[in-house]
Amino acid sequence: MTQNIFITGSGHTRFGRLADNLETLIVDAAREAMADAGVGGADVDAVFLGHFNSGLVPDGFASSLVHQADPGLRYKPATRCENACASGAAAIFAGMNAILAGKADTVLVVGAEKMTSNSTEQVTRALAGAGYQNDPAEAALSFPQLFGIAAQQYRDRYGDPLPAMARIASKNHGNAMANPLAQMHRPMSVEDCATVSERNPEIAPPLRLTDCSLITDGAAAIVLQSARAAADASRRVRFAGTAHVSDIMPMSKRDFLSFDGPRRAISAAYAEAGITVSDLDFAEVHDCFTIAELLIYEAMGLAPAGQGERALDEGIVFADGRTPVNLSGGLKAKGHPVGATGVSMHALAFRQLTGQAGDMQRKGAEHGLVFNMGGAAVANFASVLAADRT
Repeated sequence: MTQNIFITGSGHTRFGRLADNLETLIVDAAREAMADAGVGGADVDAVFLGHFNSGLVPDGFASSLVHQADPGLRYKPATRCENACASGAAAIFAGMNAILAGKADTVLVVGAEKMTSNSTEQVTRALAGAGYQNDPAEAALSFPQLFGIAAQQYRDRYGDPLPAMARIASKNHGNAMANPLAQMHRPMSVEDCATVSERNPEIAPPLRLTDCSLITDGAAAIVLQSARAAADASRRVRFAGTAHVSDIMPMSKRDFLSFDGPRRAISAAYAEAGITVSDLDFAEVHDCFTIAELLIYEAMGLAPAGQGERALDEGIVFADGRTPVNLSGGLKAKGHPVGATGVSMHALAFRQLTGQAGDMQRKGAEHGLVFNMGGAAVANFASVLAADRT
């Protein structure tokens, strides 16, 4: 059904510790995306904003801030979508549904978050609200602690994942060096990432600081269009397959390491697109913690369960490998402004598939996977995007 929906433009602010407020971030990304697509506010039929907030900013009603981007947007319907760290993908899928329902031909999707005006403790507390609150034991855990438990479980079931996690962190830091929009431009060796030190302390054992994504400000935007609206687009990328799978929240009621939600979402997107993992030219995935990227390798089908490190050993996921993962630097080094993350992944995949990725470019890329996750593998959104060179 989504195969007649296209991305025709993208916008993306820098990610990092920024002086800009939430409104400025939203407006800047929206304006760039509309200009890139060659549309004005009057051409837009609906707007969807991915924004988590959870007390991170005082703007409790942010959906209409985007109207400041273009006078023609005034009176256009705007809706905020919240689905924890998958809020950006949720906004994109809402925009696609509007097109599929015949209610829109051109949709502007923006994802944004302003996080760095809060302390690390405040951000950790805000994000923890996306965990299960009706079990006191789970409610007491931060997300670093939840994924620390996942790393411990992986060790007990399959063997120590920490060496692989250090290699993932080092890889993503290296990739970010080619991304001018990334928050962190600092290469880190595998040894640096593997060694607990004053600069790399344990955050939630066994997770080290280098295993954790960043606290980030930023915004990204894309323009979605129906086949009719995109007929004359100068550049366009097709949604070949999509899937949204939501799992139950309580960790006590599921096997976290099986990553059932991500696996089901990714498999369903492959099936709709008519491809397998071997057809992918790259993937942008939700490495909120390095153990998550390792588990996603297995959910993608790059390696069997418990053998995710093989994707590293065989060079598959590196920039020059068969299926590079997180050429942007990922959440680990590009940054993770929660509501912006899913939109950023789609925006940068669009640039890859239209030859606009600069030093990150994967030459001749035809298919890319985007996987955006909310909570501890609870809200799972997968998109297979295809180059459209007609």
